[in-house]
Amino acid sequence: MPEESGKKMSEPGGIPKREYGVGHRLIGKDYPTPDLYAKVTGQAKYAEDYHADGMLFCKLLLSPLPHARVKHIDTREALATPGVKAILMADELPPPADSLTDNGTVIRANPKSERALTMEPLYQGEPILAVAAVDELTAAEAIEKIRIDFEPLPFVLDPLETLRPGGPNPRTDGNIWQQSPPPAAPAGTAPPSPPPPSVGELKWTPADFANAKDGQLPMGKTPSEWSYGDVDAGFRNAALVLDETFVTPDTSHQTLETRSAMAYWQNGKVYVYTGTQSTAQTVPAIARWLNVDPSKVVLISEYTGGGFGSKVTAGISLVIPALLSKKTSAPVMMRISREEETFIGRARPSLMGRMKVGFGEDGRITALDMFVISNNGPYDANGDVPSSGRIVSLLYQPQAMRWRGATILTNTPPRSAQSSPGGMQGITIIEPIIAKAARKLGLDQVAIRRINCPEGKALLGPEVHGKRAYATSAFIKEALDRGAEQFKWQERVARTPKRIGTKVRGVGVAVSCYVGGTTGFDGLLVITPDGRIRFHSGIGNLGTESVMDVHRAGAEVLGVPWEKCDITWGDTEKNLPFTCVSGGSQTTHAMTRAAHATAMDAKKKLQEVAAKILGGKPEQYEVANERVFRKAGGPGMTLGQAAQYAIKLGGSYDGHETADDLNKVTKASITALAGQGLVAAAKDNYPRDGSTYSYVACFAEVEVDVETGKYYVIDYLAYADVGSVIHPRALGGQVLGRSILGMGHALGQKWVYDPHYGAMLSTRFYQNKPPTILDVPVDMQWAALDIPDPETPVGARGVGEPPVGGGCAVILNALSDALGDEIFRRAPVNADTILTALESGRPMQLPLTAHI
Repeated sequence: MPEESGKKMSEPGGIPKREYGVGHRLIGKDYPTPDLYAKVTGQAKYAEDYHADGMLFCKLLLSPLPHARVKHIDTREALATPGVKAILMADELPPPADSLTDNGTVIRANPKSERALTMEPLYQGEPILAVAAVDELTAAEAIEKIRIDFEPLPFVLDPLETLRPGGPNPRTDGNIWQQSPPPAAPAGTAPPSPPPPSVGELKWTPADFANAKDGQLPMGKTPSEWSYGDVDAGFRNAALVLDETFVTPDTSHQTLETRSAMAYWQNGKVYVYTGTQSTAQTVPAIARWLNVDPSKVVLISEYTGGGFGSKVTAGISLVIPALLSKKTSAPVMMRISREEETFIGRARPSLMGRMKVGFGEDGRITALDMFVISNNGPYDANGDVPSSGRIVSLLYQPQAMRWRGATILTNTPPRSAQSSPGGMQGITIIEPIIAKAARKLGLDQVAIRRINCPEGKALLGPEVHGKRAYATSAFIKEALDRGAEQFKWQERVARTPKRIGTKVRGVGVAVSCYVGGTTGFDGLLVITPDGRIRFHSGIGNLGTESVMDVHRAGAEVLGVPWEKCDITWGDTEKNLPFTCVSGGSQTTHAMTRAAHATAMDAKKKLQEVAAKILGGKPEQYEVANERVFRKAGGPGMTLGQAAQYAIKLGGSYDGHETADDLNKVTKASITALAGQGLVAAAKDNYPRDGSTYSYVACFAEVEVDVETGKYYVIDYLAYADVGSVIHPRALGGQVLGRSILGMGHALGQKWVYDPHYGAMLSTRFYQNKPPTILDVPVDMQWAALDIPDPETPVGARGVGEPPVGGGCAVILNALSDALGDEIFRRAPVNADTILTALESGRPMQLPLTAHI
């Protein structure tokens, strides 16, 4: 396609380069981001790069046991070590604090939730105490001198083990979370907040286990289930019914920057330096963990070395240096090692899934019975189990569906949302079944997905009050069509022979989706007297560039060159607005909406200022080319002049008055900025009909050496349906980067445990095997439809998570195309998986055992 310059451009491989953002000056265009120079020159400062006078260092003492009770600790020798300044124990932590939502609802603190230190560790590697000293070596030596007596307690690593009759529980009071209803409200009063979840016990019957044959997942009682349609009739009318079990791996987030943190106290405030995905939203989390008012917390986080869901609001471990700093009256740095990060840095829970799927002769899914359990770790329940059902229901549109699930506690490190939580696992479980069905029905792999995938305002999830939720839009069929054409799908499928010598090639396709945005957040900008636009961004700078990208939507509305715009981010003392958390792929959608609303507020105020100063009505003025001027000709003023007049006019024009619907965080920032120029702020109140999701169609080719079991990904293409493209280069990085994250789950990434001692054997990169540049094709390709979502003013949806499930599943599907359907029943697929299955003619890995 022609570029803006009018020249024909090509990507590597001769593929025509797409032009995005047609009709826009900034949206859909690449640009050098404001943080680019600092990153490539090493001037970008991450948490460990900060230092303060008199700074101490702390080290953690971790539990060597998977479940135990600390009976006695002797710290006398450690405290006597020269250079040791303090030891922090669990009983010195502030009690868990309740939190208050924006609408005044109290969320009760759960005393059974995770804390930074504990006297009853629930997994190997859980922090018990911390030592602060003049340097790390001294702190480490002091830890070696501490004597601890443990009382070992029963532990469990595998969710199926604790579900067995008489099986051990991971916590002394059970193996699942259960929610009690709120107490009855007195007449005429608002309903009280529900109590925090409590730990309960779930056990399946011997018959539940006996009824599961040949590696099938047992299906006992679950605390959650829903259904729609006539599932039994769907199976009766099906031309093909498959009943398959599949297990996905537990995987650490593996951010390159660990959750290191530095903290000190000054003038009654705590200053915290750490990585986070969500700058503005992390402040209330820190305040809650430290039990202080949010106004007493200052967060500095200009750069974060990745999050993938593990640092949505940083991590609770940051309270350790903060409390040691208060105790020692000195700044304290806590540098987290890679092994420590593996323990406390969060992970994706594995899902054990069993799906019975009915297909019509044309491949349409007539019925789906989905049953999943997750390995949750010991603390708060993650949403992967319920999310898996919603995503599968949307992405494959079964005519009737039943979903059942249970989140099971174990004595393994805490889990949290990892890119496409639940969605990735659900897609990975069902995609090989669809690939198998296509082969049995004699259907093309693209065609069977096309007949099942969502379109328009597609329905999803269970019925609630007789109605099902629906998406704002879905154009995944177009992505499949264009992707198949670009990948030359039909040519690859028809290529013969598939095997030459010991090398066999296979091709695969998979579809993927996840949540793509939320609504209701604030934007904030200042037009300064020198005519520049200063956007205040509360988004975390975790590598996605959305901290800057979203504000180009505002600059586009105002018609201002990007060179005249500045971004203020990364320091909550710099007056940031109430911003969404950067998780769930919501940032691009949520914050382009807020940026658009804020720019419209600025435009309105500019028109009103011009009318007040120059006469006439506001609607008679236009804002463009860095000026405010009459539409029919006549007097005007520069943006800088308008900002000066705004200061003179005061009131809402320069921030001395704020809109009622803004969040209190945004209002406080506006008050602090009052008088600096024309201040514009707005809440995203735009309507939205449906829930926002984004989609990706993935294509891959693999080559397998059947003599060694080694295989390579030869080619990969991801075609995205993410609404309007805001920043093509950043979008491509997200689409391919998150695809690689998904590929890791197929290629080799996993946890391995010693089941006897409950000890993790995969604490380092070379053991848990995240994918490297050597594992992916040299020339990975991506493209996007660039079709605007109709329910948001900028048209953009989020993209961070939708590629993940497809990245994993498409590799599995390509492998089964090369080798057949009886090779694997779990991911990742290693060389030994392939060799033993080929020799035996059936999958040989233990089908349900965790952490192998």
